[in-house]
Formats: sequence, structure tokens, C-alpha cells
Amino acid sequence: MLKLYLILAIVLLSFSASAQLDSFKIVCFRDTIFIKIDSSNLQIGSLKRADSVVITGKVINGIASFYSSNLDGTQTATGEIFRNNKLTGASNNLKLNTWVRVTNIKNGKTVIIRINDRMHPAMKRKGRVVDLSHSAAKKLDFIKSGLTKVKLEVIEPPKKK
Repeated sequence: MLKLYLILAIVLLSFSASAQLDSFKIVCFRDTIFIKIDSSNLQIGSLKRADSVVITGKVINGIASFYSSNLDGTQTATGEIFRNNKLTGASNNLKLNTWVRVTNIKNGKTVIIRINDRMHPAMKRKGRVVDLSHSAAKKLDFIKSGLTKVKLEVIEPPKKK
């Protein structure tokens, strides 16, 4: 599927050079494919709701784990109280309060979280890029395995209603 997106992007890139267009939105069966083209870069993202998520550039691949249930109620690096039922995570690779779309590479499931904590420094040596709340791990469907390969994409913060 990614090959199809890349071929499509190349075709659109050549078209945009002559038509002076700077973005495309293509609707497929289950996803909306958002391709943004400007003079300096090309961004391709598979979005469930193209109007509510915009990838801002930084992409990190690695391994995700999830918090132990006994950490529920402890203080996070932002000062708030950690709750396993919220969609949050810890990362040493991203700034606090960064919004991230996490994709489980094994099954394609995604979840949007906010980074509100830091991981133990030893996690980097183990290849971990994010430690998720139990709710986020459940949405990504890796509770039984405990670890999974993920892709993190920094996104714009959701608009407040």
C-alpha cells in the first residue's frame, strides 16, 4: 500500500510543478491519504480524519511499552497526576505536551496521545521510544505482548471545542 502512495505522490509532484498546487487530498476505502507538497518537501500521511490531524514533520520509529498499573496516581513530569485511563505517554525523544499519533506497525491501529511524562533513561538503550498509558496500549492492541514496534508522528494539537 505504501508503494501505491509513493507512486501517487510522484505523479502528483510532477503535476503540481506545472499546476502550482501545494496540497492534495485523496480518499480511499478506509483511510484518507493526505499528501502535502511544497517547494522544499513532500509529506505523505494516512489519516483517519484528514481535517482533524496534520502531521508536522517529526517521525520516530521504535518500540512502545505501557505503564504498570501500580503507577496510576503518581505525578508525571508535567506535574499532573498519571491516569491509566487517559490517552497519554512518556517519551525522552519529544517535548512535553507534544501531541503524537502512534501507529502499531504490526496491525496498523493508531491512537492520538499527548506526551506528559519522561521515561527512565535506561529505556533508550532498549530501543523504547514511548511508554503508553494502558488505554492507549489497549487501542493499539498490544496488551498481551507487552511491547510492539510503533511509528510516532508529531501532529498539531487537536482544536478545542
